[in-house]
Amino acid sequence: MKRRDFLASAAALSLFVTDAWAAKKQAKAGSTKASTGKPGKKPAARPGQRKGKVSYKPQQPVAHTAEDSVIERPPQGTSASRLPPVKAPEPPSEWRTFEITTTVNLKNKSGATKLWLPLPLNQDTLYQRTLGHTWAGNQANASMRRLPDGDLEVFYCEWPDSGDARLQLTTLVTTADRHFDVTKRTVAPEREDILRRNLQASQLIPNDGLAFQLGERILGRIKDPVAQAKAIYDWVVDNTFYDIGLPGCGSGDVRRQLIQGQYGGRSADINGLFVSICRAIGIPARCVYGMRTGSSRLFKSLGLSGDDATRGHHVRAEFYVPGYGWIPVDPSDVRRAISMEVLSDRDSKLISLKKILFGVWEMNWIAFNLGTDVVLPGKNAAIPFLLLPQLEFSGSRSDSGLQYSIRTRQVVL
Repeated sequence: MKRRDFLASAAALSLFVTDAWAAKKQAKAGSTKASTGKPGKKPAARPGQRKGKVSYKPQQPVAHTAEDSVIERPPQGTSASRLPPVKAPEPPSEWRTFEITTTVNLKNKSGATKLWLPLPLNQDTLYQRTLGHTWAGNQANASMRRLPDGDLEVFYCEWPDSGDARLQLTTLVTTADRHFDVTKRTVAPEREDILRRNLQASQLIPNDGLAFQLGERILGRIKDPVAQAKAIYDWVVDNTFYDIGLPGCGSGDVRRQLIQGQYGGRSADINGLFVSICRAIGIPARCVYGMRTGSSRLFKSLGLSGDDATRGHHVRAEFYVPGYGWIPVDPSDVRRAISMEVLSDRDSKLISLKKILFGVWEMNWIAFNLGTDVVLPGKNAAIPFLLLPQLEFSGSRSDSGLQYSIRTRQVVL
């Protein structure tokens, strides 16, 4: 380019920038005049806003929080906003019936004793129905009691003198495998109070702070609620550990996991972490407390090897999306299979299992309850959740001297 051509181009560019700057300044002055009613006078700064600077807040990657949930303002164009007409769900065709027998013996005790045992879900679902209970023993009185919110039902009994206390409780439950179909969005909406309850924090499961920050990092720009839950599920599977040495189902203390930055434990810990992150980003979620009742078709470690279910307690999880209803997941069992079956990350069996357990519950398992921060009948203090038998001796909680066993078998009615 010749020198005179370059100078001409530079002059033209300078003129264009000057005109644009002048137009912008004039428009800004007009806006100031319109907002204040006086020409040239700037509007008063709002509290907390610095003068002479424009505050810029980047767009948040997470669309919702526990206070502003997906059930109140679903993202437009996502699976939660395109809702078809509601149709009655089709019941499963294949059911299996299990007989669960719990035997309790109290030894080396004297004095008044109270016992609480968790019972299976008291309301019928598309995957589980309780057929009935029978019991026998030398207890002074016994009854089934339901908590006011309906999330939990217990068997309660007491002995004035438990020197030779005996009880046998038998329950019949029928189950059907539970599947989530992403192509079917025809489920009637859940009750508003239930959804709000499953967005709230509990003693051990927070729904803000570190849980929300973790959700932000996991989700990025994902807006669809089902895709958000899948991203959380994948992250929990990939970033937690399964501790075989812990007793029971773990403590379920998600708050401690988040503070320490060490994620994992047993089923109450791993699936509780999934629930915590879902609630923090505005997706209703909950733990479901229950027990394995039979062998597994997926992996041997995901079922019973015989009829002894005394140590078969297991916690699962589910989350809610409008139109789809409650969607079952179990990231804990993926980690359990990795740990106990010694699977590598690239094992095709593991890849398949990871896909299956987002949306499927193999019902060689029964659900007891959905309760958290449970206040048992006749008690004042709350326990985080009810999964194992609870014994009170002479007014104080005690597990010593409690001997119990749980046997299960499949029956044909």
